[in-house]
Amino acid sequence: MMYLERLQKKLGYQFANLDYLEQALTHRSAAAHNNERLEFLGDSILNFAIGKALYEKFPKSNEGELSRMRAALVKEQTLAVVARQFNLGEYLKLGAGELKSGGHRRESILSDCVEAIIAAVYLDSGCIDKTLEQVYRWYADLLNQMKPGEAQKDPKTRLQEFLQGRKLKLPEYEVIDIKGEAHNQTFKVSCRIEKLLDEAIIGTGTSRRKAEQNAAQQVIVALNLK
Repeated sequence: MMYLERLQKKLGYQFANLDYLEQALTHRSAAAHNNERLEFLGDSILNFAIGKALYEKFPKSNEGELSRMRAALVKEQTLAVVARQFNLGEYLKLGAGELKSGGHRRESILSDCVEAIIAAVYLDSGCIDKTLEQVYRWYADLLNQMKPGEAQKDPKTRLQEFLQGRKLKLPEYEVIDIKGEAHNQTFKVSCRIEKLLDEAIIGTGTSRRKAEQNAAQQVIVALNLK
């Protein structure tokens, strides 16, 4: 399995049991024995790892700042950045439908795979310290770039606070379309801002929350908010 050898070199971790790695790379569209359970475990480990790192790195930051920084580092888009460091898309095992629709490039699939690999490392090594070591190595640049501040607030929060500060009506979000099967849906949400925008701005995402955040981010750009 030369392709797994290449991936392990990129990851900087050699698995004693390659079954863990293979499962972590297997999407639910490809097999019943897939990475969903590993993803669940990996998500918990990642949140702990990043929370611990930020707690130690920023001793003067309050809970709110730490939470926002953690959210920025564990969100789907950031995990996809980590995945692309290792070209994970090349190693994914996907069903025919996902292959045709470009699933190896989809951020939701890439981010899930990263979390699954974190869990795979933990189960394979049986050591949380070794697992944290791997996470910190993969996140080294991202952690070094992280700083407390307004930029870490999610788009919906930033937009809401901007409007509240000017005593304007809060945004109105509305789901206007949902496409796809239950496990692979795309939501389309409109965001209306009275007095500031003549037309609603449309956001998309793999969940209602993500679509709303996408719409809010587009409003922030449209209004040229800093």
